[in-house]
Amino acid sequence: MGTTNHITTKWLGNMAFESNNPSGQSIRIDAGPENGGEGNGLRPKALMLSSLAGCSGLDVASLIKKMKLEVDEFRMETIANLTDEHPKYYDSVVLEYHFYGSNLKEGKLQKAIDLSLEKYCGVSEMFRRFADFKTKTIFHHT
Repeated sequence: MGTTNHITTKWLGNMAFESNNPSGQSIRIDAGPENGGEGNGLRPKALMLSSLAGCSGLDVASLIKKMKLEVDEFRMETIANLTDEHPKYYDSVVLEYHFYGSNLKEGKLQKAIDLSLEKYCGVSEMFRRFADFKTKTIFHHT
């Protein structure tokens, strides 16, 4: 038996919702004006992409620290294709890892990514179940 996560998502009126998190923080979700909302919140499907990058990013950041690697900047770009038909979902996703620095240890950074994707990141495992999921690593030597 696994761990249960319980999230409360409360309707704020019109198309807006507030959703809590075990961290104690809350986020606002809203539709865009084209869908009757005011655009004053995050979009649900795009949030899934943030969850994916955030999950793997936390692993990689932790491993950068453990391996004592020098990285000036680390960012991820998540590019996803949304199907045309309803219900629309992401059928292909590319997660790009960008590392910047003058002393990048490429092998170790790639190892950190591989560990995240193969061992630690549950969100990437979920994405693999419904999308063609690929990753790309780009090193920017400064």
